[in-house]
Amino acid sequence: MRRKKDDKSLTRAEMEIMNILWDEGEEGMTTHEVIEKYPEPKPAYSTIATYMKILTLKGFVGFRKTEQGSKTHRFHTLISRQEYTSKFMQEVKDSFFSGSFKSLLTFFAREEEISPETLEQILQLIEKEDGSC
Repeated sequence: MRRKKDDKSLTRAEMEIMNILWDEGEEGMTTHEVIEKYPEPKPAYSTIATYMKILTLKGFVGFRKTEQGSKTHRFHTLISRQEYTSKFMQEVKDSFFSGSFKSLLTFFAREEEISPETLEQILQLIEKEDGSC
């Protein structure tokens, strides 16, 4: 199955790599460095290299050569964790809750068995941040 070029969501494996890159910061990492940070069992070099190519094609990751003429690349994120999370949650809200924040919040409140007191604290935080609610 071929990926759509406009597919801007991350698979579980891609998210694992992105989390490693986000944790390391702006300097970026080589494929070998990503593998070193990967939990056991560590994937093969070719597996991570393939994912890096996919992440590059999707526009989540950029790269630069480490030295003139070198084949080694340093990969860095092109989107922050916060930007991706915000976009992802917006898609969840739109896809599963017809764009309703109230429906999304109600769902999670029920699923997580959040107490009325905790919900009130959440609403106060939201009100404090954007002055509405």
